[in-house]
Amino acid sequence: MYTPPMFKPDRAASLAFAEARGFGTVCAWDGARPVASSLPFYLDYADDGTPLAAFHVARHNALAGLADGTASWLMAVNGADAYVSPDWYASPDQVPTWLYQAVHLTGTVRKQSDDELGRHLDALSAKFENRLAPKPPWLASKMTAGRLDAMKKAIVGLVMTVEAVEGSFKLNQHKSDTDHVAIATALSGQKEAAAEVLACEMRGLRPQLFESQATQLNAKTTSEGEM
Repeated sequence: MYTPPMFKPDRAASLAFAEARGFGTVCAWDGARPVASSLPFYLDYADDGTPLAAFHVARHNALAGLADGTASWLMAVNGADAYVSPDWYASPDQVPTWLYQAVHLTGTVRKQSDDELGRHLDALSAKFENRLAPKPPWLASKMTAGRLDAMKKAIVGLVMTVEAVEGSFKLNQHKSDTDHVAIATALSGQKEAAAEVLACEMRGLRPQLFESQATQLNAKTTSEGEM
């Protein structure tokens, strides 16, 4: 991953982003061409602190046969992205660009044992079911034993031992305060949800720049409520 220093998050922030996102594109090399699949995952940690990315693929997925525990794979975890028009800057002579957040995890991948696969599926579903609270979480125990066993036989559990963590959070960190506010404000006005996500991230980088905006907005809301 090409990461200019001003866009590079630290290792902890990159791992936290990957864990929160929980969905990525895994890519391996079969000797002739790259093979990739998009899939959900979660992070665990070995006793020595090494990150472990756990996921699974269909048994007939070519990736299943490539997990030999020695070849290096890549998992690309992408977040929100949005186009930035030069017209939105306060400063002149700007060019079109794209803001985004992405993390790459690299490491060897091995197959899980049957016992590991059961625990993996429980942990993976729990990760995402917990996001739906207060809905009671779905549990594998709701399935009949025969159906659950059949589903397990149709997939292969995999674990990446993460050897390298690279991140790039391109959020206009190298721009002036004036341009930072201008772009965050413009993104907030776009209809795409991803643009607002990035605007929120930008406001988090320099919160002091947006305090007056928040005060003015609160005052306007209060005034309108009194009418």
